[in-house]
Amino acid sequence: MFTIFKGWIDRFLSEEEAVLLAMILVSFFVVILTMGQILAPLLTGIVLAYVMQGMIKLFRRYHVPNGLAVLGTFLLFLGGFMGLLFFVIPQVWRQLRRLFSELPDMAKQTGEMLKDLPEKYPSFVSEAQINSWGEMLNSEVGDIGQWLLSFSLSQLPVLVAVALYMVLVPILVLFILKDKDEILDWCKSFLPSDRPLINKIAIEMDIQIANYVRGKVIEIIIVGVTTYIFFKIFGLNYAALLAFLVGLSVIVPYVGFVVVTVPVVIIAYLQFGWSDTFVYLLAWYSIIQALDGFVLVPLLFSDAVNLHPLAIITAVLVFGSWWGLWGVFFAIPLATLIKVILTLWPREGVYPHDAPAE
Repeated sequence: MFTIFKGWIDRFLSEEEAVLLAMILVSFFVVILTMGQILAPLLTGIVLAYVMQGMIKLFRRYHVPNGLAVLGTFLLFLGGFMGLLFFVIPQVWRQLRRLFSELPDMAKQTGEMLKDLPEKYPSFVSEAQINSWGEMLNSEVGDIGQWLLSFSLSQLPVLVAVALYMVLVPILVLFILKDKDEILDWCKSFLPSDRPLINKIAIEMDIQIANYVRGKVIEIIIVGVTTYIFFKIFGLNYAALLAFLVGLSVIVPYVGFVVVTVPVVIIAYLQFGWSDTFVYLLAWYSIIQALDGFVLVPLLFSDAVNLHPLAIITAVLVFGSWWGLWGVFFAIPLATLIKVILTLWPREGVYPHDAPAE
């Protein structure tokens, strides 16, 4: 056993830089696992600063001084942040509360619809099954009502957290944008001057994360706004809430689309019934999802490292269970990081500058 372990050490940790990189990765995961909630505003600021870097580069392309480029980018971010905070979120919240208040009526309407199924399809659905479904539906509605009540009674910590984000996040974004180079130089000062493996992984991951974060934010905005426009055209109830959920669903590949489609179909059917409007709305919704999957995603993520769908879903499940929404959002970049490290990791007889890169 000792011989096998020693052979594994000699093969994968024979290089000093590999040992240093392993220590950095372990420390990073320990800090995130133990202090993730505390560092959430900082992580939010870093993500938003990544998104804004593309705008700064665009300003520089037109020979705008760096200070003005940072200021202009920050003002654009601040305008979008305030618009989201004071216009989008309140409307989504109002529609969410309205949906909760109307859930008992919707459950009753659904129960009435289910009662007709045994007569129409007696060989597939029995009356006992319908009664069981009705009891389960009423139970779920009651649980949701209790959750809403308990949430309403504990809103103070939520309001404090929102106020904290409102103040801290813009300040963090401003300092990260303004002093990015100084912060990176300070971090590099703790590393050895000769670090070919770390540099190679850092460059690769900077490209991948920047491409993913900016592309994902753009995708959320485009899908969410487009869906909202079509829902408003059809007059669908809770258009802002459903469009907001559809936009966020693109964060979770494959699974998000399935999960968010269920409430869209249920609400549309309860409102329109089996009508032409219902069919046309679902047709346009399917077209939006198809354009997102087959046109927008390849266009925005053309430089991303290809990952197998099984690897993506596994990464979403694992990192989501560890870090919640942040884990889901960064599942693909983290999976890409693991793939890059496994590809470039030095092995016995293979030096970092000789390691193959994808």
